[in-house]
Amino acid sequence: MRSFFSVSLSLLIAITSFAADPTATNFSASDCQGSLKPYTVPAKEYSYPDSLVPVFINHVGRHGSRFPASSTHCKALCEALEAAKTQGTITARGKELLALVQSAVEAADGQWGALDNLGVEEQRGIAARMYSRYPALFKDKRVDAISSYSPRCVMSMYSFTHQLTRMNNTIELTTASGRGKSAFMRPFDVEMSYKDFIDLGQWKEPYQQHIDRVVPISALERVLGKDYNYGETNPKDLAIVEYYVIAGMSAMQMECDASRYFTNEEYNALWSCFNLRQYLQRTSTTLSSVPADIASPLLCDIIESTDSVVARKGNTIVSAKLRFGHAETLMPLLSLMRLKGCFYKTNYFDTVAKNWQDFNVVPMSANIQFILFKNSKGEFFLRIDRNEEPIAFLPGSTEIYIPWEKARQYLSNCVPLYYQTW
Repeated sequence: MRSFFSVSLSLLIAITSFAADPTATNFSASDCQGSLKPYTVPAKEYSYPDSLVPVFINHVGRHGSRFPASSTHCKALCEALEAAKTQGTITARGKELLALVQSAVEAADGQWGALDNLGVEEQRGIAARMYSRYPALFKDKRVDAISSYSPRCVMSMYSFTHQLTRMNNTIELTTASGRGKSAFMRPFDVEMSYKDFIDLGQWKEPYQQHIDRVVPISALERVLGKDYNYGETNPKDLAIVEYYVIAGMSAMQMECDASRYFTNEEYNALWSCFNLRQYLQRTSTTLSSVPADIASPLLCDIIESTDSVVARKGNTIVSAKLRFGHAETLMPLLSLMRLKGCFYKTNYFDTVAKNWQDFNVVPMSANIQFILFKNSKGEFFLRIDRNEEPIAFLPGSTEIYIPWEKARQYLSNCVPLYYQTW
């Protein structure tokens, strides 16, 4: 009888434990790098029907893998580990982490935020595959490229276009960057409605509530020691710093086994905070549509440039328009377009991690391509590839080749009326 009750009690505990947090995730360590995850090359190469001829492509991409954006997080973690060393609480694992972070600081010295070799290769690879799929778009054709003024975006643009010209030097290429491109590439810098949204801070309460609920400090204790004196530092904030530093190691090509510092449960919990912050600040939510609406000028430009090619019956002057920005450029655009996996509305923010994942939406070098095709009848069709994989973007449809007028109507309807330029 005792055995029966013992089994029943164990079952009850297991059920209760699961029910306690049905929103918890179990993503891999690689996925838990979030938007710091390096780009994954598609496993499959996608072709298109012989009945269609590509005539134009719009490309919007995030910069490639990079060194950490600044020294802030690395130095904060180093300071905490050095303090633990002084206090005599640091563990053997903590000494190992301190050496790793010091190596990262040394490697990034003078290169904070810069594109690294991995980022260059990511951009070259995407460019090479684009050329291989659509070589006719580049032979004796003109290609226009713009980027954010951020050096890593400029270098992404040059790495991409350099690869194109290596494959065909008949391309007439123009490149441009600077603050004059911010309406498209950095709308978060110039749109006052967005600045007001961030400053008013309506997003802060659900974000902080999530941190308070899920962030563990157990991983910190394993490196700083359980008797570490945090002083005025909030341990949960420092736990997120530890997460961010370790999650970013792969993007800067530093060898790091995250499982030495986090259990999978801890890594998922910490990732979910970073993920939620991006979701709340960079997409359309029940709090506000403004974070997505700011991508409207970019989407309008994509629509209008495609219209121009259609009006010329495919006899285009420019065969490709390339744009290089940030995760903060793509997240609003993909949300504005209501693409599956990139757009999620809820009042229950603890469900975000299971429905919107930054590692799917904006890994390093994330991109979206709008490919315009023409058939023998002179009809135009649009295919949209996200991270080089065709997607069905019309609600309720599995088709990936959409007549331009139908695709245009859908994309136009995504743009708020006060942003429309046609």
